[in-house]
Amino acid sequence: MLDNVMRQFDNAAEIIDLNPNIRKILEVTNNELVVHFPVRMDNGEVEVFKGYRVQHNNALGPYKGGLRYHPTVDIDAAKALAMWMTWKTSLAGLPYGGAKGGIQLDPFKYSQAELERITRRFTYALGDNIGPELDIPAPDVNTNAQTMAWILDTFMSTKAPAERSKNMHVVTGKPIGAGGSYGRDRATGYGVFLSIKFWAEHKKVYLKDKKFIVQGFGNVGYWAAHFLEKAGASLVAVQDAYGSIANDNGIGVEALFEYVQGNKNGIVGFADTMPIDNSEFFALDCDICIPAALGNQITAENAPKVKAYLIAEGANGPTDVEAEKVLLENGVEIIPDILCNSGGVIGSYFEWLQNRNGEIWQLEEVMEKLEKKLRTSFDKVREISNERKVDMRTAAFIIAIERLEQAYKQRGIFP
Repeated sequence: MLDNVMRQFDNAAEIIDLNPNIRKILEVTNNELVVHFPVRMDNGEVEVFKGYRVQHNNALGPYKGGLRYHPTVDIDAAKALAMWMTWKTSLAGLPYGGAKGGIQLDPFKYSQAELERITRRFTYALGDNIGPELDIPAPDVNTNAQTMAWILDTFMSTKAPAERSKNMHVVTGKPIGAGGSYGRDRATGYGVFLSIKFWAEHKKVYLKDKKFIVQGFGNVGYWAAHFLEKAGASLVAVQDAYGSIANDNGIGVEALFEYVQGNKNGIVGFADTMPIDNSEFFALDCDICIPAALGNQITAENAPKVKAYLIAEGANGPTDVEAEKVLLENGVEIIPDILCNSGGVIGSYFEWLQNRNGEIWQLEEVMEKLEKKLRTSFDKVREISNERKVDMRTAAFIIAIERLEQAYKQRGIFP
């Protein structure tokens, strides 16, 4: 992933002739934290875990980015994802920088009580390296609102009683009762849907009866599918960590979501669907493909088989650089991750603002503000794409990097 994000950055930097001194700054991360911490398991044994937090750049504001619990979490993955967060927040016009982190583990091997202790101990190990005006974590792969509530409680417990209320916005993506925002749960998936909707409006394409496939049926994949189905499109295939299923006549999104909640094998075995080979998933006949799982899923090997004419990147870095060349040559359009899935960080920004100002916004207000902000980003990317005759990803990177370049030029570099 790190190679991918650097090549994407280098490509845009060359096009805009980025100031070489600023390029040096943006090519590296500000801080890289690796922590090892012990946790007592349910059986009384102690296990030592490895956690990461990488802070890429804070020229525009506090570091912002998710925490993921996954076996693939390592320092290079965290660096790549932190960089993408910098570009994403810059593109969205938010007063944030980019960070990312997590713990290298398979969360499905641990009980809820063990995950709570792991999360609290990780938070304690991070110490003052996170904070409401310094670095604000959020949910990511295999973490959720409950994870954020544990982090919030642990962080606040380390502060003096009089200071605790000032730290509510140390994390976003919290449960509503613990200071969360209405709409934050669906913000990323809704943003993916809105990006597709704006693209369709621009192309004068109707979403009704269009067929789409989703890789990853977690929070992002589910909500994107939910809103697309409401717009009249039809979900025809899904892939998750357990397998792939398809039904050309359509798969009911809500029924599948309910099924997944009670099935330890995810989507596998859902009624009226047939199992398909994972390697054939991206080759399925459809109009829209939403990779909403992990990075590097669409590669030079499977890209030539893609039949969709639009890829909307719900995940971070799902399409590698070589695959993108093949797709663009084949006329496939890509709504890039730093635009397509930015609804999540925009929703997080709204939660952070509400906590900071002691406000509570209603769901309709949040969704309306989210749509307005995303439309502004989408229109700007489309404008730069047409103006410079580049693909949408390159246009998005140009906007993001130029905003950071301007900040450095205006502020100068200490000392």
